[in-house]
Amino acid sequence: MARAAADGLKVKAVGTGHSFTAAAATDGLLIRPERLTGIRSADRAAGTVTVAAGTTLRQLNRALSARCLSLTNMGDVMEQTVSGAVSTGTHGTGRDSAAISAQIRGLELVTADGSVLTCSPAEHPEVFDAARVGLGALGVISAITFAVEPEFLLTAREEPMSYGRVTAEFDALVAENEHFEFFWFPHTETCLTKRNNRSAGPPAPLHPAQAWVSDELVSNGVFGAVCALGRAVPATVPPLARLSGRALSARTYTDVPYRVFTSPRRVRFLEMEYALPREAALPALRELRAVIERRRLRIAFPVEVRTAPSDGIPLSTAYGRDTAYLAVHVYRGAPHREYFTAAEQIMTAHGGRPHWGKLHSRDAAYLAGVYPRFGEFTAVRDRLDPHRVFGNDYLRRVLGE
Repeated sequence: MARAAADGLKVKAVGTGHSFTAAAATDGLLIRPERLTGIRSADRAAGTVTVAAGTTLRQLNRALSARCLSLTNMGDVMEQTVSGAVSTGTHGTGRDSAAISAQIRGLELVTADGSVLTCSPAEHPEVFDAARVGLGALGVISAITFAVEPEFLLTAREEPMSYGRVTAEFDALVAENEHFEFFWFPHTETCLTKRNNRSAGPPAPLHPAQAWVSDELVSNGVFGAVCALGRAVPATVPPLARLSGRALSARTYTDVPYRVFTSPRRVRFLEMEYALPREAALPALRELRAVIERRRLRIAFPVEVRTAPSDGIPLSTAYGRDTAYLAVHVYRGAPHREYFTAAEQIMTAHGGRPHWGKLHSRDAAYLAGVYPRFGEFTAVRDRLDPHRVFGNDYLRRVLGE
């Protein structure tokens, strides 16, 4: 960092490339933290672990499980680095437990002049507050301290339900389950729901053969083939969606958290996701469904709906309000602009906040209006990086000069 600053180079750190935006793009020095990995320390009494920034969530989850520890909540993929996941606001779904960034208890940050700044609620609290979802704008994260707890078991109940039932019972399903999400399949009346709740056990994981058939053969292999056919012949999308919906079945299993929260995602896609006030979720979903039908769009991927409690992180998509997330996807190579533009118009009309790592067209003027503490974040940025060593075109658009 010091050499780059002395040479007048821009600097960005990149993780595993999971984000759909150009948040990590640079024409200067690109830092890849792939050798900066592993758990540095674990304090079981304090309930914390400190992990190097290039550690992937897969590596972290396995290392924690080996110590009989776990994060409280997480997203549904494990390919990201921990620094990339927190920098872009990665989240799962939860009634009471918030995103990964809300589980941070300390950060180590390499700043624009090459110095190392450690921050926590007690040390440089204003930097800690901002850097938990920092977009790579404040410095290069070198280590993160997470809150952890003794490993527990989750029972997952995956079950198809009708669109009418899910929307009618949405509030109750969220209230009655620790973690609830659903996927609505466009062109159908079918949703796939998933309810995760803590269990006293005993463990009852999926049989390896059953997991392979369901998660690899069907959810990745068959689904990928269906998407490829739909891209080549769009008219096949609605009948294939209805056929797929009828093939869905229920399953229940109990396992350690990371094996329940996460799943393999090998079908390539583009994604846009917006965070809405919880009460706007179903109106927005109905509007999205109407647009798909009215414009005769052919959408092979389901729409994903998740929730999160309010938190206090300035640039968290759940800042200050109970939140629902609506995510839209298209298969890689399929047309997406009309669908995503229509979805974005609906989401922004409800005061939506775009996921920082997924496709969107919002700029600083819009974002300052939906984030009450936007100015506080940019003030911390001005202090830590006045010369915009960490700047790039994406940050210029979403944060301003």
